[in-house]
Amino acid sequence: MPTDALEYHERTKHSPRSVREGASGLNFDNKPTPYKEYTDLPTWELAERIRPPQQPALAAIAEPTPDGDPTRDGRPDLETVTTCCYYAAGITKSIERRGRTHLFRAAATTGALYHVDLYVVCGALEAREDSATQAESGLAAGVYHFDPRTLSLDVLREGDYRGALAAATGDAVVDAPLSIVATSTWWRNAWKYADRTFRHAFWDSGTTLANLLAVAHALDYRAEVVTGFADRPVADLLGVDPEREAPLAIVPIGASDPPDETPAVESIDPETDPLSPNEKQFPLIHEAWQAGTLEDGTDAERWRIDCPGGPIGTRDPGDGERVALEPVDPETASSRPLGETIRRRGSCREYEREPISFRKLSTVLDRAVRGVPMDVRRRGERDRSADVPPLSFGDPYLLVNGVDGLESGTYHYHPAAGELERLRAGEFRSEAGHLALDQRLAADAAGCVYFLSDLEAVVDALGDRGYRIAQLEAALTAGRLYLGTYAHRDLGGTGLTFYDDVVSDFFAPRAAGQTPLFLYTIGRPA
Repeated sequence: MPTDALEYHERTKHSPRSVREGASGLNFDNKPTPYKEYTDLPTWELAERIRPPQQPALAAIAEPTPDGDPTRDGRPDLETVTTCCYYAAGITKSIERRGRTHLFRAAATTGALYHVDLYVVCGALEAREDSATQAESGLAAGVYHFDPRTLSLDVLREGDYRGALAAATGDAVVDAPLSIVATSTWWRNAWKYADRTFRHAFWDSGTTLANLLAVAHALDYRAEVVTGFADRPVADLLGVDPEREAPLAIVPIGASDPPDETPAVESIDPETDPLSPNEKQFPLIHEAWQAGTLEDGTDAERWRIDCPGGPIGTRDPGDGERVALEPVDPETASSRPLGETIRRRGSCREYEREPISFRKLSTVLDRAVRGVPMDVRRRGERDRSADVPPLSFGDPYLLVNGVDGLESGTYHYHPAAGELERLRAGEFRSEAGHLALDQRLAADAAGCVYFLSDLEAVVDALGDRGYRIAQLEAALTAGRLYLGTYAHRDLGGTGLTFYDDVVSDFFAPRAAGQTPLFLYTIGRPA
């Protein structure tokens, strides 16, 4: 019998026993390449210059809605495509270690295996008037794959296929001149993480799309994440086989008139270089993906409309002592530009056991946990100004061990009120390390932020696709925590994995029935 979302989650939980018994060596001779390389497709060079977004990172991540500047022309240009792709999934730094060059991407991903790819579906986009000769022609209408190695686009289809993408989404992207589709190539992550890759697909696309949304908003374009779409038609449009690579989310950017007509979507199967000598299959991943698929655009639209109102999978506040956040106001907050912040971002590998300030922690939480623009959060409403809760499908909990001005202990964060509710007082450094697969990094962190959700309630309300949405919302919010952290000169952060049920038990009774989706740590880097 095929695996559903809840069964998949249960079967891929970490426990001290499963980690101990499941440990095995990695075959580095069979490690997959972190790039998708087509053998004979034409390419389209992106803009020669990358103009870093200058809006402060803290302002860019605080944008809770998909609405850009209404006075600006809503049609992106070639430079917009270049900037969005580079700062979401481009190669932003290289480090020499032991005689080898290691290339790092713009967004954090599990194991630095980079299994998330970006595809561009657009109408004809102009070049900037001051563009270099190479980019004077802008970007022709088509379907493209972004190649971070060369900062270019592989041409998959020529012509305006926006109508096909709109049809697959139930017209959720009908007025977007540009849409970016995120996919996961399962084997690139499963080489190390096996069946847990389906979780990681949403963790890693979430951090990638957090960057993408921040950049689009910094450039004053409307942008949101569309999660309701017909999976196989989108895969067919991109020319990918869902058993190896599947679409995860779509981000429409800007606004324009819908296309007049759409060419027929003929079958394509462009040849690519092998990922590794022996690519392995993990049926559980594909079964979990299959469980949440939608058949066509009508199903996608109905799924969005049928989503019930109000938060799902969350827990009500209790009567614990409240501590109000003390965020810095926009005028005095860190002004580090978004582009510089993304290039600076890393994944901290060691923390000093020195406290961070409560004001900086407050500022990061305040700006990052405001809700992400996502189609399903709209509950089928057409009014884009509709109020939605900061988090729709889970709760953030904190374990604090080193914050000046905040008593150590555990907290339930209520973002709408801007308050932390104390659950337990005391220092829990050894517990923090244990919860994170006994990693010292979590024990040394000033604070750990856990996103937990009642997945049974989410899946009951949204079907198996709801599992994806809860994971993605948590990861998108964690991606904004990354950016908020690295907007400060003296802070560092990283995501870690965890013992699922041990985390739930640790935050019980408040978190009874909830399961962890993401763990983010913050502190002072060594």
